[in-house]
Amino acid sequence: MTDGKRKKLSQAMVFIILFGIVSLFSDMTHEGASSIRGAYMSLLGASAATIGFISGLGELIGYSMRYVFGKLTDRTKKYWPMTLIGYALDIFAVPALALVGEHGWIAACLLLVIQRMGKAIKKPAKDTIMSFAASQEGVGKSFGIQEVLDQIGAFLGPVLLYLVMLRKTDGSVYEAYSTCFKVLAIPGAITLILLIVTRLKFPNPERFEPEPKEYIPFKMKKEFILYIVGISLFAFGFIDYSIIIMHVSRTYSELAPNLSETSSFVTSGTLPLLYAGAMLVDAVAALFFGLIYDKKGVKALVWSTILSAPFSILVFAFDSIPTLLVGIALWGIGMGAQESILKAAVTSMVPKASRATGYGIFECSFGVFWFLGSWLLGVLYDASVPVMIAVSVAAQLAAIPLYLRSSSLRKKSDM
Repeated sequence: MTDGKRKKLSQAMVFIILFGIVSLFSDMTHEGASSIRGAYMSLLGASAATIGFISGLGELIGYSMRYVFGKLTDRTKKYWPMTLIGYALDIFAVPALALVGEHGWIAACLLLVIQRMGKAIKKPAKDTIMSFAASQEGVGKSFGIQEVLDQIGAFLGPVLLYLVMLRKTDGSVYEAYSTCFKVLAIPGAITLILLIVTRLKFPNPERFEPEPKEYIPFKMKKEFILYIVGISLFAFGFIDYSIIIMHVSRTYSELAPNLSETSSFVTSGTLPLLYAGAMLVDAVAALFFGLIYDKKGVKALVWSTILSAPFSILVFAFDSIPTLLVGIALWGIGMGAQESILKAAVTSMVPKASRATGYGIFECSFGVFWFLGSWLLGVLYDASVPVMIAVSVAAQLAAIPLYLRSSSLRKKSDM
């Protein structure tokens, strides 16, 4: 009975799960950091506009350079070396935040950029490796499973920091944050060890997907272009969590004593739990919408966008804990769908030989518009919160007709 069950679990699925566990510890590291980074940078002296600009700049560099590294990966076929180098940079930058000093917001900004550069190097290669195995098991389901494991890590990271802050009752708030970043070196080291183990067990993951009978050159088809424009609008309007957590820390925590009735619920110590909750929702949404994608295609992204688009209204328009929690949950749905469906769609649209380039183009455009949106929305937060909310919701909803048109064209080309 046991042997039969083992035979049913293909090597491709073993790889997907093992790589997912690598992502679990990786997300535990950098998503743990994300849960407090906005509040930390504010504490170090950065303004809302600066946080929005640097968050967006990090995404711009991290995503735009993916086109370069995607092309390089397709040319060299060095999937594993690119993945290993990228992970090493990504992981190094997180615990280094503990060393910037009490007024070191500039150094913290630099480390954020380094971390995003690490992601730029690893992501096209990593996603391409995953797509080879996913082609055997269903792309929506496979990327959904990986995102579930990602988000378990993204849940555990903030919870770990909550426990650290719970025990760190002495010293300043800065020292508490610094200790958190030091602790994140532990899951970071586990990430690199597991990645090496996965590399040794599966040295040639490209063999999971059969080579096409004839070479299919990569072309920017109309459906792919429409899809890129759609996800770019989505990225433009999707507010970075650094701005959300900065708003929460200012509005609800001890930094806002006039809201004393809520400050006992949301403090610097409980901020990581809000992000942990969002990541838990992200995990469920990723698998749910990933499975729907395998049946309904890009329409799954339409449904998730309609559901998540109003999150900024609930987070920023009301000084209410219940609406804040619902808003952050909707943000988590948007993130989960983005991480699973967007990658799955690229796998379906781009031939194997050029897939890293396809991921690079997709993520480059996504990052440019994430940067522009984060910067503008950060500026608007300081100038007019209602205008920021309107821009955020409108941009996300404007992506829906493009998703539908892209889906329609793709169906016609497959006939």
